[in-house]
Amino acid sequence: MNAARHTHTLARARVCVCAEEGAGQTREFRRTQPVLSNMEAADEFTKYRSPLVSRYASKEMAFNFSDRKKFTTWRRLWIYLAKAEKSLGLPITDAQILEMESHADNIDFAMAAEEERKLRHDVMAHVHTFAHCCPTAAPIIHLGATSCYVGDNTDLIMLRDGFDILLPKLARVIDRLANFAEKYADLPTLGFTHYQPAQLTTVGKRACLWLQDLAMDMRNLQRARDDLRFRGVKGTTGTQASFLQLFQGEHEKVEQLDNMVTEMAGFKKAYLVTGQTYSRKVDIDCLSNLASLGATVHKICTDIRLLANLKEIEEPFEKEQIGSSAMPYKRNPMRAERCCSLARHLVALMADPLQTASVQWLERTLDDSANRRISLPESFLTADIILSTLQNITEGLVVYPKVIERHIRHELPFMATENIIMAMVKAGGNRQDCHEKIRVLSQEAAAVVKQEGGDNDLLARVQRDPYFAPILGQLDALLDPKTFIGRAPQQVTRFLSEEVRPLLEPYKAKMDVKIELEL
Repeated sequence: MNAARHTHTLARARVCVCAEEGAGQTREFRRTQPVLSNMEAADEFTKYRSPLVSRYASKEMAFNFSDRKKFTTWRRLWIYLAKAEKSLGLPITDAQILEMESHADNIDFAMAAEEERKLRHDVMAHVHTFAHCCPTAAPIIHLGATSCYVGDNTDLIMLRDGFDILLPKLARVIDRLANFAEKYADLPTLGFTHYQPAQLTTVGKRACLWLQDLAMDMRNLQRARDDLRFRGVKGTTGTQASFLQLFQGEHEKVEQLDNMVTEMAGFKKAYLVTGQTYSRKVDIDCLSNLASLGATVHKICTDIRLLANLKEIEEPFEKEQIGSSAMPYKRNPMRAERCCSLARHLVALMADPLQTASVQWLERTLDDSANRRISLPESFLTADIILSTLQNITEGLVVYPKVIERHIRHELPFMATENIIMAMVKAGGNRQDCHEKIRVLSQEAAAVVKQEGGDNDLLARVQRDPYFAPILGQLDALLDPKTFIGRAPQQVTRFLSEEVRPLLEPYKAKMDVKIELEL
């Protein structure tokens, strides 16, 4: 009875969401909280629980891959099948369908677990459990179908619904970052190549690099979602032989049955050919796009962590938050670190569907099943968590312009040397002589910075050297940071207008949800 008791315990679990309205936004506090007796609670803490659900997951995504969603979907698929078979002439009564519909959500999980323990077959365990509460309909439940009719079709529904949960969240992250990019479109900042100071860019332009990757992910996820089809009604090896027999050789009715059930399930198309399962290449397509999103988020959050080290940008930091148990002054970028940690897991999960698809024999082997029970939900749960966390980060990013300005002042004299040379040439100087003067002074200034730990005094050296007297009045203009950012502000404006804002139009109604993380 341990399996039955565990299933019963899981069935009693609930996800609590407290909503607080304010400033035109919905603030969501997410927590998965089992409702357990003291004895059950003590027993639960002796078992491993995936932190994806117990610690981080949103209510929506946790439910999407829950046993309740899975098995109630099975029952609805059996109802769709019976309705379609009845409408096409099979001897199924209205009373049988009504009986099935009245018990669609009333699942005895304990009985199903006990049946599976005896039968070693999850689908037949639930067929028996459904039949037990629907004695009149029992003879026609699962009529003509194979296990993959409920198993694979339910997986496709969950994948579709999973994308429908992720896409608005990704849209909100893009929206928050777009607002950030617009606000700081013309704030100069040091660019970095090889993590060494390089030509100036702007804070907003750097955010647009992040946005470009996220926009690609948005299009990829939408495309993967729209490409999903229904497995439909295909029989044991995909030939529809059992249904052709049920309809006494009437091919048109078998095609109508497939189309009707596909439409009832909310899909526009079904795969025209399958083996026993839909092609596991579909899983590759879905999870590869989630893994690509993981790579994007890892890069963004790594950048934020590097900038936090420079004290130029910080993620939100709560009033009572503790950065270190030993060093009370620390403000660690723990949200960005969490995103990086989980993003690595999301990327690593990509290996599962690749290997699974490659080793499927002929019409199907069952060695895909246990792996997919883990890799499919975990990919969507992980993507959901990192998007919620990244939204929280982007809603509270803090920029420190004075620190950025100090870093620019430290490096800009070196970057301005070409401008100084050009100004001297325009004032009548020799380009080669000026280049040598600047080279010597730059090396001396670099020695002060690197060997003595002093400030960059190149500008002071230039001002003291009589050679540069003709352009001393131009130095302030030559060293204005905004003259070094090129077309960055204009690029930000055009990019947001042409590529980002239009992408968000379908999600405008879902933009006002604000994420508050409990952990």
